[in-house]
Amino acid sequence: MEPVILTTERLVLRPFRPADAAAVHAACQDPDIPRWTTVPSPYTRAHAEDFVGPFTARGWREDTTYTFAVTLKEDGRPAGDGALVGSAGLVRMTRLGSPDRQAELGYWSVKEHRGRGYTAEAARAIARWAFTDLGVERMEWFAEAGNEASRAVALKTGFRMEGTIRAKIPHQGTRRDAWAASLLPSDLGLPSETPYLPYGGRAG
Repeated sequence: MEPVILTTERLVLRPFRPADAAAVHAACQDPDIPRWTTVPSPYTRAHAEDFVGPFTARGWREDTTYTFAVTLKEDGRPAGDGALVGSAGLVRMTRLGSPDRQAELGYWSVKEHRGRGYTAEAARAIARWAFTDLGVERMEWFAEAGNEASRAVALKTGFRMEGTIRAKIPHQGTRRDAWAASLLPSDLGLPSETPYLPYGGRAG
């Protein structure tokens, strides 16, 4: 699909641009990002240039990942030209066009902008867009067990924790346990085309 732009009270979520390479490269020098995500380590300028160019463009074009640059709204600057505060988007959407209608939410945030609620604000905007415009009926979130910061964002977004999945995440030659959570349209007060019949509420 063609990339879209989402806006919130404080943020503009837009497609990445080649000019974002320097900011992405600088952000990913923070050791917490490669520690808890799939970002390569060491993270080079070439990695950043591929991410903001071919990688994210291919994701939108092939409907495999919809990645947004999360930027601040700043007085006196055109929308989308504010400081980069992170990256967020939908990944693993191979089932989006099927009856499953599921997608996974992923994100990372720039160290200097953490603790202000920007990532949760962006995550909520993406979730609402996915539910209302893309027909997603179940959003998933996974993080390596122990990633308390990512878990806090998921909870603020409205996700409900579902437990720990053993050995789900390959990381640096090992397999790590993952925390799992889900978000449904009804969790945000939105309708879903396919009725949800939770266990215990089914009649036969």
